[in-house]
Order: sequence, then C-alpha cells, then structure tokens
Amino acid sequence: MACESWKAQLDTYLDGELPENDMQALEAHVRNCPSCAAEVLARVQMKRAVQMAGKRFTPSAEFRKRMQHNMTPRTRPAFASVLLRPRWVVAAAAAMVAIVGLTLGYVAAGIGREQVARNQIYSEIADLHVSTLASSAPVDVISTDRHTVKPWFQGRIPFAFNLPELPSTKFSLQGGRMTYLDQTPGAQLIYDAGKHHISVFIFQQRSLPARLDENSLSPKNLPFNLQTWSQGGLRYFVIGDASAADIDGLAQLFKAAA
Repeated sequence: MACESWKAQLDTYLDGELPENDMQALEAHVRNCPSCAAEVLARVQMKRAVQMAGKRFTPSAEFRKRMQHNMTPRTRPAFASVLLRPRWVVAAAAAMVAIVGLTLGYVAAGIGREQVARNQIYSEIADLHVSTLASSAPVDVISTDRHTVKPWFQGRIPFAFNLPELPSTKFSLQGGRMTYLDQTPGAQLIYDAGKHHISVFIFQQRSLPARLDENSLSPKNLPFNLQTWSQGGLRYFVIGDASAADIDGLAQLFKAAA
C-alpha cells in the first residue's frame, strides 16, 4: 500500500510533468523499490509499443468508411436519435476546444509548439534508452570492437559515422542496434562506464521531427544526464544515469572521432 501513492504518479513522472522536487523524490524511491522500478519499465515499454504501432498502421479512407458504416446501428431507439443530433457534435467540438485551450495555455506560458516538439524528442530518447536496457536482447551486434560494430550499420542506415577509440578510457563498447526516432532510422551504441550504461544515439539532423540547435537545452527534470550536439549533418545524443562528467567525457570522444 505504501507504493500506491508513488505508482499513481508514474505516468506523470515518465512524461516529465511532475514538479522538480516531486520528480527527485519519486526517482529516489524508484531506485530503491524493485516493484516500482519494474512498473516503470513496463510502462515505458508499453508507451513505446503503442507509439510505434500508431505510426506503423495508418487506416485507409475506405477502411474508415467501412468501419463507420458497420458501427452505425441499423435501428435506433428513440433516445439514440437524440444522442446523434447536432448537440452531440457541439459537445464534442467543445471538448476539443478545451483541449486546444490547454495547448494555447502552454504557448502563453512560454512553452511554444517548437519547444514542445523538442521536449518530445528528449522524452523519446529517454524512452528508447530505458526500453533498450530492459530488453532481453539490448543490442543487435554484440562486440567490443568498433571495427566490427561500425561496418554492421552499413546498408542498414542512410549515413555513416565514426566510433572513437577507447584505450586508456573508462568506457567500454558493448555493441549496437538500429533504432527509430519518429520513423527516422538511426544508430544506437551501448557503452559501459563502471556499473552505468550509456546510450549514444545518432540520427541525420535534417530528418528529425523538430529543429534542434546548440541552445536547445534538455528538460531539467529529465531523469538522466544528457548531451546533444550536431556535427557533420548528424545529431548525437549521449544519455545515461552515469555522472554528468562521464556523459561529457564520452561526448568529447565522439566529437573528436567525428
């Protein structure tokens, strides 16, 4: 029962919408509660699955028309005719206006549409990182050798990139996998720094759903340390629960390699 109040906030936590103090308190709880940690992983995986399914299947106009026809009752009770009158449409429209009003409220508060889109990218990057680590097969190519991992991506993604040399560093390459950000194909590399796992995501800058620049700071309440930059037409994200210094150290190695 002690965890019920925490679990009630998990969806808001994963969306990064909790106040900063509540975010830190819940994060500390999750780190020490196996039950809530498992619940977080399950919800992240479900969130990603729903998101990917929604982008993979787009019903045709013919399918929509057929479904609407099948769902229309052949004989309507007297009260049904009342529900289907224009007042029902007006009520639905009013609900939509209320939702739009909330969105405009965010804009009025200084959170513009572009910033919302950027924050969505950071949220998806965090989801991808957690989902990968929770997977039974976190990488498609398992190797600590960059000369094995880099060629594996050739022909699988529409760009090439360089991987840094790691001798005399605290980082070790574990492998890589293909990934997608809003249907944009990219590469995900997994590195270890001590007991911490770090993901490096690489995408084509021009293919991302929102424009990012060097002033596009990640949300302060993101539950991971993150660095992002653009170099050579590619957008890099380095994210993990390692220290900010370790995230920066791996980022610097990638910048030098590129």
